Amino acid sequence: MPKLNLWGQPLETCSLDPMTGFYRDGLCRTDEHDRGRHVVCALVTEEFLAFSQRQGNDLSTPIPGMFPGLKPGEYWCLCALRWLEAYRAGVAPKIRFAATDEAVLNYVTLEELKPFALDLN
Repeated sequence: MPKLNLWGQPLETCSLDPMTGFYRDGLCRTDEHDRGRHVVCALVTEEFLAFSQRQGNDLSTPIPGMFPGLKPGEYWCLCALRWLEAYRAGVAPKIRFAATDEAVLNYVTLEELKPFALDLN
């Protein structure tokens, strides 16, 4: 069964450049192997990247051959709890509902997510 997004439709690709997702397939999907629950397709900002670095997760610095390092304006699959932490700190990035796994609803309510939706009509 395909993973579903927050619209209840098949999960769309978050980003192929940079290649994101726990499985580096462009999808913010999760399963029992993904302890971090990388389910939120976020448009990262300078503010969020700085916050993440202060929390001990440097997403900006490249690791040659493994990780490109992120720049503001790029999409990336974030851990559900990191997005929630950023939300509580007032620095949560915007998200794409179509590319965010519905599993995020185990951690955050739809009402909390809606103000951050880039694709909410």
